[in-house]
Amino acid sequence: MDDAARSLLEAATRPFRLCGISAWQHARGKLRFDPVYIGLLERGLLPSDGTLLDLGCGQGILLALIAAARRQFRSGIWPAGWPPPPASLRLEGIERHGDRVADARAALRADARIEQQDIRSADFPPCSALVILDVMLYLEEDEQRRVLERAVRALDPDGVLILREADAAAGLSFKATEWGARLIEALRGRLRPRLRYRRAADWIGVIEGLGMSVRAEPMSAGTPFANVLFIAKRRTRSACGHRLDLPID
Repeated sequence: MDDAARSLLEAATRPFRLCGISAWQHARGKLRFDPVYIGLLERGLLPSDGTLLDLGCGQGILLALIAAARRQFRSGIWPAGWPPPPASLRLEGIERHGDRVADARAALRADARIEQQDIRSADFPPCSALVILDVMLYLEEDEQRRVLERAVRALDPDGVLILREADAAAGLSFKATEWGARLIEALRGRLRPRLRYRRAADWIGVIEGLGMSVRAEPMSAGTPFANVLFIAKRRTRSACGHRLDLPID
């Protein structure tokens, strides 16, 4: 990680100091060790304008990163080789837990709009990008599908749906992911959580069934986990199936 990237992570986590040491440390840990946040910027996966809706946004880490990225880019501090960050993308998030909503609002202030709602029943506003990171495992399978159906309906015609979930067919790396999630739930006081996973191929089938073209990319670099990023757009006549860019066990 070069100096510009380190400066970006510091700028993105600094606002969480207002929320207490736990929120600040959580944001630092996620941005340093979870590749998905930097990956979205480094790969230029987000549109430059419109609205980004982050479902299950937690304390707003992704939104804080995007807001910080804009300021860093304007100041001339930007990692070499990265595309410019989304310049005019409105930032919105939906989160069910009140404490996380409070932290997100305190850290982000005017940079993003955070609503306290349950994504299973919330109305999704029209958006050009809709992001769901590590959230579906907490929903029943029929709830997962209904959330995705409503997400697709909310997307602009050229919008992008970005989903990250673990691949249940990934062997030992999936077991590491599953036990990691169970440990987190235990620390939150839920000793026997019901977590629902699918194989990567099954996620692709569900999303394609909603009229989307999907590509899947590994998103666990530097970790022992089995996370996969699914990037989906509305299918066009020229689309001819999906590409699954995953290693073969």
